[in-house]
Amino acid sequence: MLECIVTKFGGSSLASDEQFRKVRSILELEPTRRYLVPSAPGKRFDGDDKVTDLLYLCHKLASEGKSITDPFAKIRDRYLDIARGLHLKVDIEASLNEVEEGITAGKSRAWCASRGEYLCGLLVADYLGWRFVDAADGIVFHEDGTLDDPKTQEKLSALLADGESAVVPGFYGAMENGEVCTFSRGGSDITGALVARAVNADVYENWTDVSGFLMADPRIIDGPAEISSITYKELRELSHMGASVLHEDAMFPVRKAGIPTNIRNTNKPYHPGTMISRDAPNEISVPTITGIAGHKGYSVINVEKSMMNSEVGFGRKVLQVLEDRGISFEHMPTGIDSLCVVVKTEALAPYRDEVMGKIEELVDGQGAVSVSDQLAIIATVGRGMVHNCGTAARLFKAMSRARINVRMIDQGSSELSIIVGVNDSDFEATVRAIYHEFVG
Repeated sequence: MLECIVTKFGGSSLASDEQFRKVRSILELEPTRRYLVPSAPGKRFDGDDKVTDLLYLCHKLASEGKSITDPFAKIRDRYLDIARGLHLKVDIEASLNEVEEGITAGKSRAWCASRGEYLCGLLVADYLGWRFVDAADGIVFHEDGTLDDPKTQEKLSALLADGESAVVPGFYGAMENGEVCTFSRGGSDITGALVARAVNADVYENWTDVSGFLMADPRIIDGPAEISSITYKELRELSHMGASVLHEDAMFPVRKAGIPTNIRNTNKPYHPGTMISRDAPNEISVPTITGIAGHKGYSVINVEKSMMNSEVGFGRKVLQVLEDRGISFEHMPTGIDSLCVVVKTEALAPYRDEVMGKIEELVDGQGAVSVSDQLAIIATVGRGMVHNCGTAARLFKAMSRARINVRMIDQGSSELSIIVGVNDSDFEATVRAIYHEFVG
């Protein structure tokens, strides 16, 4: 029997008083749902504003010495409408005044953005009758803006040690000096994972407006199959390549603690969603592939040099050229006298000539250096590949039938994914070919 569940509700789940009521009914279905992490209110309909976007706009206007009256009036109305619709007692008007004064007085961009979750947390706590715990008191950032994980674990665990039901706003924390810091957009997912780890939850539920993960992008595949079960390793591969239901960094705290994550739909509370676990069984019956994801917009730096394999440290020197300019690489397929480095075109663009010149110096006339653009990278991921012979053959036959030229192939030692590079123009066709080969 589950003893403790941490829930995180996204912006669409808290966009209006009607959505707040759905949240409470979900909590009442399972009494062990004792901790809630809210995002700022999102869009209620197409063309609506997200509160966080309005707060960023207010900060921008204030920093330029312009009035924030109009955009902040929209923020004020959003929170007041929810408070009135739920007949709340909390003095949200006073808190809104403090936020408006803070923005006008020149508070930091992070502080301004964080107030969306802060204000929403006040409303949720009052509505549920739960304790409000300011995330700034429990989530600690270093001075460089990165998370201080050990201190966060210590402070957040202490704050929540009494087991009393609590609301902890998502997205932000603070440095030791009290200055507010935020995660990147979507960072409330990370807050939820940190709270789950702090209370040693049985399950971390992430409630949003979709019923879990799909095997492929529905903009490419019509009605793709749902993923009922996935491992954190598989999710890491898919998230990096574009599957965006959950913030990429949210899996690390719960994965390390062995806490499963359940992606659920606030508007379909009885749908089981997708369960993410650390050690899902690798039984033979699991599907060959779990999902397909990818991105366009990559470049491939092709390096050829005679006797490259015997020159100790050559690969490191090539990567050092990229590191010195803050460019990370995605993949690096190699041959005896050649290697390819795949990078994002956008990251390479400002340093393109400089990078090529430096690598040409390393080659020193004993080979050639070139760069190719308009590459798309597609990852086919699945723990079932280990038990199914001929997976790669099926994948490439499907691409061949679709007359797609393969520009790059890469596969990790774990046999968890097969990664192919194709022309940007072939991206959608490749996803369709692979999906229909393995799923139908």
